[in-house]
Amino acid sequence: MKHFALLLAGCALSATALAQAPTEAPRVSGLRSSTDYAPGTGSDSRNNGFGIKGGFTASNFRGDDKKNFGNEGIYNTFHAGVYAQFGFNDKFSIQPEVLYSRQGFKGDNPANTSQTGTYTTRLDYVQVPVLLVYNFLDNVSVHVGPQASLLTKVKEGDRERKIADENDTYGYSYNSLDYGLAAGVEARVGPARVGGRYTAGFADIIQDQNLAKTGNTAITNIKNGMFQVYLGIGISN
Repeated sequence: MKHFALLLAGCALSATALAQAPTEAPRVSGLRSSTDYAPGTGSDSRNNGFGIKGGFTASNFRGDDKKNFGNEGIYNTFHAGVYAQFGFNDKFSIQPEVLYSRQGFKGDNPANTSQTGTYTTRLDYVQVPVLLVYNFLDNVSVHVGPQASLLTKVKEGDRERKIADENDTYGYSYNSLDYGLAAGVEARVGPARVGGRYTAGFADIIQDQNLAKTGNTAITNIKNGMFQVYLGIGISN
């Protein structure tokens, strides 16, 4: 959390610097300024449109059973997807997104009898956050909202495995659905946007542990947590 706070503070300082930059600079032909307004609509054009986004993800896990994983650490990876934004006025808007998010964690899983030592557990999700966006400065906004995620792939180290534990092969399953809360800050210049976000998952990553097969060390009370830094480009306003 300390690293997250430092990164988020850095994003906020960068965003404020961008917001205080002169707004009367010459416009490049064909590009809309972030302070342009949609004529006759009473709505700020930067609060409406569609675009693409992607960037860096620092992923880990949290929960009471985190202590049972040895040598746990950050998994550095990526995310990418599309967003849409629908403005209510020049301050508030709703922003749904669809993202492919590769995340997970590093560590030694005491219940995994087929693979020992420290390895990366890779979890591929399709995420759908729905965010309330508030423009507290001309070019800077905060966003917060719920997120639902569907797990599509699991890879433990160099071995891909099924999400469900068919025939009690592994002694535990992965939860195919996650849900949580996302919050962050974003700055915009013309059609571009740059931001940072933290997402906390509320559902357990691992479930249905068979202690007779894995031993008595519990591993099911762990949840996703990740920090994302991204760049977005608006395609339509």
